[in-house]
Amino acid sequence: MRLALGICYAGTAYQGWQSQSTGLTVQDKLEKALSKFADVPRVSTLCAGRTDAGVHGLMQVVHFDTELDRDTHSWVRGTNRYLPPDIAVQWAQVMPESFHCRASATGRRYIYVLLDSAVRPSLESGRVGWVSRPLAHEPMLQASQHLLGEHDFSSFRASSCQALSPIKTLRQIRITRHGAYWRFEFEGNAFLHHMIRNIMGCLVAVGQGSQPPDWLHEVLLARDRDAAAPTFSPNGLYFAGPIYSPEWGLPDTTPAFDWLP
Repeated sequence: MRLALGICYAGTAYQGWQSQSTGLTVQDKLEKALSKFADVPRVSTLCAGRTDAGVHGLMQVVHFDTELDRDTHSWVRGTNRYLPPDIAVQWAQVMPESFHCRASATGRRYIYVLLDSAVRPSLESGRVGWVSRPLAHEPMLQASQHLLGEHDFSSFRASSCQALSPIKTLRQIRITRHGAYWRFEFEGNAFLHHMIRNIMGCLVAVGQGSQPPDWLHEVLLARDRDAAAPTFSPNGLYFAGPIYSPEWGLPDTTPAFDWLP
């Protein structure tokens, strides 16, 4: 039986998603909990999109194969019993063998939440990025339009990126403000390592008036990481989940979406 799970987690305490020898990753914690619930030596999972240290997941999707026949509600409650408080399975669904959490996705979504305040975050520490100088909406919106469509995003690519090609398609960028918080939403077919954080660094530079909106077009055309702003903090970055065709019948949100500004 192939099972898909929707996972929500705060990434602050973990060394990213992907399993490491330290055992201090979200994947390590999830697989340990699944193994305890299934009473097997190990359950191996695949995920829709790996996240870095400090990055959060609103709806990570994983799949794995199992011989254990339990109802989906039991998989949710039983696995959560063994997970730490900052990781929780939101839903479980039996899938056909043709489903692959990564290959079946037609796109991916990220959200960045940014506090615009003279005072650093406290209660929301680790959950939001922060700027102490005010941002202007219109220049950031103008700058973001240069990134829409299919482009070579080498200027926003980490040196450690393992993607086969830097050419990706950004379908949508939305920038809204909710009180002292900015919300940046990105949707694309796929993303490079640190791509969102590097774009955020550039948008902040434009929003604070350090660069004009058209500068982002120059950065894009340069195809050189040195042309862009420094990589922004991971604190406010959330993997909002993959996008699947409706035929799979999978949820596309979790309650945590409504918690964000």
